[in-house]
Amino acid sequence: MIVFPNAKINLGLNVVEKRSDGYHNIETVFYPISLCDGLDVVESDRFEFTLSGMDIQANPENNLVTKAYILLKKEFGLPPIKIHLHKVIPVGAGLGGGSSDGAFMLKLLNELYGLRLEIGQLEKYASILGSDCPFFIRNNPAYATGVGDILTSVKIDLSEYSTILIKPPYSVSTADAYKNVVPSSEKNSIFNILMDSPVSKWKNKLENGLENPVFKMFPEIKLIKEKLYELGALYASMSGSGSSVFGIFSSRPDNPGLYFPNNYFIYL
Repeated sequence: MIVFPNAKINLGLNVVEKRSDGYHNIETVFYPISLCDGLDVVESDRFEFTLSGMDIQANPENNLVTKAYILLKKEFGLPPIKIHLHKVIPVGAGLGGGSSDGAFMLKLLNELYGLRLEIGQLEKYASILGSDCPFFIRNNPAYATGVGDILTSVKIDLSEYSTILIKPPYSVSTADAYKNVVPSSEKNSIFNILMDSPVSKWKNKLENGLENPVFKMFPEIKLIKEKLYELGALYASMSGSGSSVFGIFSSRPDNPGLYFPNNYFIYL
């Protein structure tokens, strides 16, 4: 059985406060995009995990796909399986690729073995895997608070626009991105901005509070954002805490890849 875990982008991100457990409460909107990995599972006489595509340089037992299988195996006595994960979504890019893989694995196993887990139950299992994982269970635009795990459905549709995603050949760790951030609970609500303003007005209203700390570490990421605006983006932003930057255009510019180095990941 094969599924295609997709990526997400963040439409704005406010870091509201640092929690006593060391994590941060945030406010953001997760929006799914079509960039996806491939995840294939078949029954086997022994557990096996194989990987292709991008090299994620991680032990199989630390991958959220494996963790999702182990989680449900303990609960439901699942048999051994062979997993193949084809990685296309860059890691450390703020696109939620690993979280999506884990969440889609839960949904796949639920269907493959007829576990009859409802959406709410799947979201609870997903929250054990990671704070972004519950979003990918419903996989619809959602206003997220808490650590990103408290979700409210929102009606946002960017299908009439063209979105371009640019990632330089390096990653940004979530810990590094949050290390120097200054939380603020006084910023305008992302939810209100998105509900009250058209995309053409987001540029001067909708912010990602992690950009400034990341830009100081990696000035090149700031230049990517500026270049997307030069190319005519209505709105451009870093996604989440990672190194990727997306631009939303009324129509796709000609040959945007010409403006970025060949070793950049470019998704149109």
